[in-house]
Amino acid sequence: MVEKLIVPTVEKRISALFEFNRRKEAEALSKSTATKPKLSITFAREFGCEAYPAMERLQAQMENKTGEAWLVLDKALLQEVARNHELSEDVLRRLGEKPQFLDDIISTFAPSWKGDKDCFQLLCKHVVALASAGNVILVGRGSAFITQSMKNCRNVFLYGSEEFKVRSICRRLGIEPKEAKKLIQQKQGERDQFLRTFLDRTPRDLSVYNLVFNNDRNTPDQIAHTVAEYVMPR
Repeated sequence: MVEKLIVPTVEKRISALFEFNRRKEAEALSKSTATKPKLSITFAREFGCEAYPAMERLQAQMENKTGEAWLVLDKALLQEVARNHELSEDVLRRLGEKPQFLDDIISTFAPSWKGDKDCFQLLCKHVVALASAGNVILVGRGSAFITQSMKNCRNVFLYGSEEFKVRSICRRLGIEPKEAKKLIQQKQGERDQFLRTFLDRTPRDLSVYNLVFNNDRNTPDQIAHTVAEYVMPR
């Protein structure tokens, strides 16, 4: 319920995903020669940081730079892709079968799997398929670690002070600071547990990130502009 209040509705983004797939298929049919792999961007953040304003601006900047469609995918949309058979088939049919190296990527995580392996394997399958197709911004769900061996991916991490995150949650949810602190601890704990359970990593393992931003000191416009210029310099 909380995440529905602070992120865009998944229904609207499912429609965007279908449209993105249609445009990608049309682009592929219109090109007769092979091109180099298209870029994808993963975006990890601490709970309470304001990722979505930056992601919307980054999406617009990347579409302007490439002249092609880009899509933002987060936890809710990825989970909907995994459990919605029609949507899942559409993603895999239009964006291509799984890359040959998917099994190698998944096998590196297998020793640390302690929970629902099949569910996470399906999640990995879609993350890798979408990242391989390019022109996507993958938010959360361990995407940086899942795609760390993919040469077309650039990984970004967003963190913030407790004060910043508390203010942000209070403003967005209309709750008191004490409640916001408790919520941040709970949700960040859930994210950390997800990464430990399935990937044996922590979000503050900075070894896989290309760029790291302090949300206190960088506006959404600054983050989006810096990432866009980094991944596609003039």
